[in-house]
Amino acid sequence: MSAALKYTLGRIGLFVAVLAGLWLVDMNVFLKLMLALAFSAALSFFLLRGWRDELAGEMADATERRRTEKERLRTALAGEDQDPTPNEGPQGPDTTR
Repeated sequence: MSAALKYTLGRIGLFVAVLAGLWLVDMNVFLKLMLALAFSAALSFFLLRGWRDELAGEMADATERRRTEKERLRTALAGEDQDPTPNEGPQGPDTTR
């Protein structure tokens, strides 16, 4: 399972758990949702640290792979730009009529 999916499901699970605990308290539904959001965010900062670090590592690896691939493509394209095109000779395009 990818780290992004684990972390997302963990955040949603914490939100639902906190909301279920607050559901027993007599208060406005909107206030319950806002408190559940705030408490679950605070709890996830501590409880989901490992998954968050794993997600950050996966994102850093993906960024490095993209950067490497981009440089490889730039190098390949720069090498192709230096070759003369097949229709041109050593003096440039044929302009005699």
